[in-house]
Amino acid sequence: KSVHDSSVTYGCGTYSCQSGKNSSSYLNLFQEHCITHEIMRRVSPTEAELIKDPSMKCKVRFRFAGQEFPPFIVFKIFRHTQGKGSKYISGKRIISPSNEAAADACKLMGYRKYYEQIVQDELQYQKQRITDETDVATMKDYMHYISNLDETPAYFGGRNNCWRRLSLKNFPRTMIVYDIMDYAQSRTLSDRLKKELKFLLLRPQNKELWHDQLMAVSLIRSSFPCNSSVTSLFCSDRPTTVSMQSTRCSSQARQKIAKMKRAYLCEKEREAQKLDIKNRSDFTEHQEATISQVEKPEDQSILTDEEWEHEAAKLYAWSQALPLEDVG
Repeated sequence: KSVHDSSVTYGCGTYSCQSGKNSSSYLNLFQEHCITHEIMRRVSPTEAELIKDPSMKCKVRFRFAGQEFPPFIVFKIFRHTQGKGSKYISGKRIISPSNEAAADACKLMGYRKYYEQIVQDELQYQKQRITDETDVATMKDYMHYISNLDETPAYFGGRNNCWRRLSLKNFPRTMIVYDIMDYAQSRTLSDRLKKELKFLLLRPQNKELWHDQLMAVSLIRSSFPCNSSVTSLFCSDRPTTVSMQSTRCSSQARQKIAKMKRAYLCEKEREAQKLDIKNRSDFTEHQEATISQVEKPEDQSILTDEEWEHEAAKLYAWSQALPLEDVG
């Protein structure tokens, strides 16, 4: 009986682990095809706009990382150059000791900053051993050099395009992806995920099922669940209509948010203008008070001079009245 219980427990654990792996694998696929822009917009709006540019031909890859289960998701941006290659401009490769740019850079940066850069380059070389194109001898060295170039920060001459970790706050709450990631971290199933889990774990046998699974994951849902059976049946029968309605609602919501942002910014500008006018008036009043305080001693000195002139005139008149004998 104990052997039977242990085998059942092992089977349940294996099934649970395999289900988690399958859902996680499909989640990676869904992210690359459906919600890449939504995630990148939350991580970095500037990079999201760059990825949308068709001339850049960028693609975001997702994969699992971590030494224990459940793993966490990391992402990296790749650019397809179609065999033409791309040139990264870096001062570390352009400025060499043989040209005058090194001396000019030392003058501009200062000796201390320049020495720190040299020490950092030497430490990086001692650690990696392949930090420059001249260190590459085999294909393995080249792959190692490219990997180091991606992981090195830009201020040290690298690309700063390493694998970055995604957290739960980077996933939109209105999508079921948030529930899947929450389940991977906390091992708690939400009500919304319980309804969709059986359908998401199905192995796609054709393109229609695969497309339906993609739509189920990428669909933007409302914050409140559909409790009635009629509503749930209608939602299951009309996925295209619901997705169109949710798309329209999302566009309307984006327009409303943009309008609120413009109103907020206008209000901020008006407050800044009022504060600027108030500061200017306070400064003018303070300046006038300072000028008046400076002018007061001058007025006092003018009054003192008049009194002195009056006293001098009286003294002169008194001296004129004196007889010559007294003066001698």
